[in-house]
Amino acid sequence: MDSEDKKLISLYLKGDINALEPIIDKYKRPLYSFIIKMTENNDDADEIFQEVWFRAIKNIYKFKEGKLLSWLFRITHNLIIDRSRRNWRSVSLNKIIKSDSTLTMEDQIESNDINSKELIDAKIFGDKIKKSLLVLSIKQKEVFILRMYEGLSFKEIAKIQKCSINTCLARMQYALDKLRIELKEEFDELKGL
Repeated sequence: MDSEDKKLISLYLKGDINALEPIIDKYKRPLYSFIIKMTENNDDADEIFQEVWFRAIKNIYKFKEGKLLSWLFRITHNLIIDRSRRNWRSVSLNKIIKSDSTLTMEDQIESNDINSKELIDAKIFGDKIKKSLLVLSIKQKEVFILRMYEGLSFKEIAKIQKCSINTCLARMQYALDKLRIELKEEFDELKGL
């Protein structure tokens, strides 16, 4: 554990209620980024972010050794899994379609077709990659995001997911295989530019 984190946690446990503020500021960006990528909904992200810190602060005395960020990712992982289990049956097309819009449903649902002019725009290509993550199972998506976006080692990810490193590596391989298929046309077009 980072010595500064250890010191601040110790101060908090001794009664300094403001001691964890620097830790929250320090880990806000990687945690929030992970939550947004996993939930694809900013409203949910705010709620989950707050719940992560609520649980972390409530259980900070349980944290002994290791990386604090990995422990926070583990809490986040559990919250997202629990939330997806509760909500998976309640998703409807009506939630996806904006009810106050004058556009037809077909106009509101985005097309997967991307022309070469759009490929030049890195943001659009980045959005396509994000949308492609939808083909992954939640565990594959989580491994991919933690490794590619957050830079965690497979050992850390395996600890977060409570699985072996081999399972973690297999999930990453399945994720990459699915993304290769999903993004094949885009990569073929990029090669031709």
